[in-house]
Amino acid sequence: MFTDETLETVGAESLWRKSRLLQQESKTCQTAELKTAEVEVQASDTSENATQTEADEHRTQHFDLERESPIHYPGLADFLHRVEGVVVKEFKRNVQSHAFEGFQVNWEDQSETVSCLHALQYSEAQESGLQVTSLSWNTTGSVVACAYGRLDDGDWSTEKSFVCTWNLDRRGLNPKRPDLVIDVPTSVMCLSFHPSKPSLIAGGLYSGDVLVWDTSRTQDPLCARTAMSDETHREPVYQVHWVPGARRGGGFSVLSAGADGKILVWQLDSEGQLTLSDGFALVTQQTPRNVKLSKARGDCLLGVTSLSLCPWDSDVFLVGVEGGLVLKCSFSTRTPAAVSSPSSSLALRAPAQFCFSSHAGPIHAIHCSPFHRNLFLCAGMDGHAHLRSLLQATPLLSLRLSDSYLFSVRWSPTRPLVFAAATGQGSVVIFDLGRSSLRPAATIEQDAGGKPVYCLEFNPKQPHLLAAGNADGTVKIWQLSAELMEQGQREAAQLEQLANEATE
Repeated sequence: MFTDETLETVGAESLWRKSRLLQQESKTCQTAELKTAEVEVQASDTSENATQTEADEHRTQHFDLERESPIHYPGLADFLHRVEGVVVKEFKRNVQSHAFEGFQVNWEDQSETVSCLHALQYSEAQESGLQVTSLSWNTTGSVVACAYGRLDDGDWSTEKSFVCTWNLDRRGLNPKRPDLVIDVPTSVMCLSFHPSKPSLIAGGLYSGDVLVWDTSRTQDPLCARTAMSDETHREPVYQVHWVPGARRGGGFSVLSAGADGKILVWQLDSEGQLTLSDGFALVTQQTPRNVKLSKARGDCLLGVTSLSLCPWDSDVFLVGVEGGLVLKCSFSTRTPAAVSSPSSSLALRAPAQFCFSSHAGPIHAIHCSPFHRNLFLCAGMDGHAHLRSLLQATPLLSLRLSDSYLFSVRWSPTRPLVFAAATGQGSVVIFDLGRSSLRPAATIEQDAGGKPVYCLEFNPKQPHLLAAGNADGTVKIWQLSAELMEQGQREAAQLEQLANEATE
């Protein structure tokens, strides 16, 4: 039914491929012959040259002025003879002149005269409107203590106050947070750190009490106080100082001076009491008569507003009183004070030995020079700072530093001719007596809104630091430049020259 059959193969040639092959052509391209060449260069010859000088004894020339024939310049000898007298005269004048004494070439740029390092504050005291009334540095120079109170108005007798301390060497110092805050029942008028024990502070209160605190006892820092008796001050205590004890090895006692005219010396006992060991009274009728006094009752006491111990003579101290007088006093006086003593067994003595001419108002500050035994500064309500000598009644120099009051004055611990004063206009004036012009070397504005600066203290261990306390409750720590710290070559001699004017 079905059979295999092989048919003839049929093929169709592709015209498209053939046409494409016919269209392809072989083409070639070649550039012209490329010519190359290699060239090298090299220095084959080198040379080194050197030169050096050497001493040649045979070629060194030696000049002998005596053997060489002199060179004559026409007219030179006549000229030298003509000007010889004038030149010698000018040489003598230069030798006697002091125009350039103390001048030193300054090869380095001086830094800013003063700069503020810290502004220390205690918020609770500022909220109460309290003022910084006193400052003191401890013996190491690292801790500053400030007293808060009032010097203008307010109910001083019942207003709570404070004593605050800051350690400026402490890492992470918080200027608005004191390291220690001591609550005090009334205004603190003055402070003084112990000369050798850095934790002890003596303070005088508006109530007349004298207290001693130990800052190492943080829970209860009060370690001694005066007892309620007829022997204590009856009016505000404006000055406290540490003085050597009467007995050898007896340590230090506390000296206090108040507006009641009494200067009392207190001894610390083991029971936490300050017991009276010595006392003085400034009675009007027992004041030296070398100056004219205002009319006053003879038995009146002169209220003490400032006091300074002489660093050169342990028997001498200076006192400023409310009436403007400055008195030279002695610890060794034997004259009994003309005051009626209560039941106390201790008789008060009259210490005044010499009276200086008065200021026109209360004396707010006195400070003895650390560089000269006879010189001291005093300042007061009249805005004048007086440079005085213990050897004469009238001042050597009177400087009007402010149109307002002067509340404090302090000598520099490193510059014999430099001192600082706190003004009632809110500034600290630094004065250099070595300058020819009677202008301040620096004026530090405290930025207290024109409120007074009540106190200032140089740091005895770090003399580039100056602390100043304001009426707004702020303590500014200022850093002084080298210009205000480094003593000049003839500065001590200039101070001696000022002192000698008192004896001429």
